[in-house]
Amino acid sequence: MTYSIDLSGRVAFVTGASSGLGAQFARVLSRSGAAVVLAARRIEKLKDLRAQIEGEGGDAHVVGLDVTDIDSIKAAVAHAETEMGSIDILVNNSGVSTTQRIQDVTEEDFDYVFDTNTKGAFFVAQEVGKRMLARSKARRRASTGGHIINIASAAGLRVLPQIGVYAMSKAAVVHMTKAFALEWGRFGINVNALCPGYIDTEINHHHWQTEQGQKLVQMLPRKRVGKPEDLDAALLMLASDRSHFINGAVISADDGFSL
Repeated sequence: MTYSIDLSGRVAFVTGASSGLGAQFARVLSRSGAAVVLAARRIEKLKDLRAQIEGEGGDAHVVGLDVTDIDSIKAAVAHAETEMGSIDILVNNSGVSTTQRIQDVTEEDFDYVFDTNTKGAFFVAQEVGKRMLARSKARRRASTGGHIINIASAAGLRVLPQIGVYAMSKAAVVHMTKAFALEWGRFGINVNALCPGYIDTEINHHHWQTEQGQKLVQMLPRKRVGKPEDLDAALLMLASDRSHFINGAVISADDGFSL
């Protein structure tokens, strides 16, 4: 028996889609047939990605989104559903970090990380999820296609030096995922977390060429960093009805780093 994942007819909303993992998530969802809503603050980057997706025959729409602004979240989700239809898949990916030791963290550093990674992720999931809930209740049965994928991190499972606040924020995302899954599962909405390890993207590519980066690579279980496409299979599985029996799961994709 062979399996294929076809997301034709589904609408996927991807936050933090202007670069890195978010852009890759949007591309792979589109290649599987989903119409994708590209959401982030950097509109010009989103437009470039939309052109790439449309050049491959996909369907993409750009919407501005600042996840630290509740009004922006509500407006972006409403606009996306007006333009593209009901959102079936949320990839809750926006994230930021700072690098310093715990004793040097300022209130501004703490708020910067938690406002995006935790508070922002919560209210994006809540806004999209409320719409999924309303559709499910209107049908008086559990809906299918309600998939929320929160992008956490291996750092949410294993605390790492100098990014302690980031690790704390992603640990909160892991617990947040379970809370949503517990309350919304009976309405047919599956909420799961994907925890990537170290991934080579355009944002951090230069770091892996430095002496410090190479030292870190040598500390990893198989002495390598991942590529964005290494997350494709897990993402597509969680975005599809193949994962209908998977709810509240926390899936590591870190090459064994968090063991």
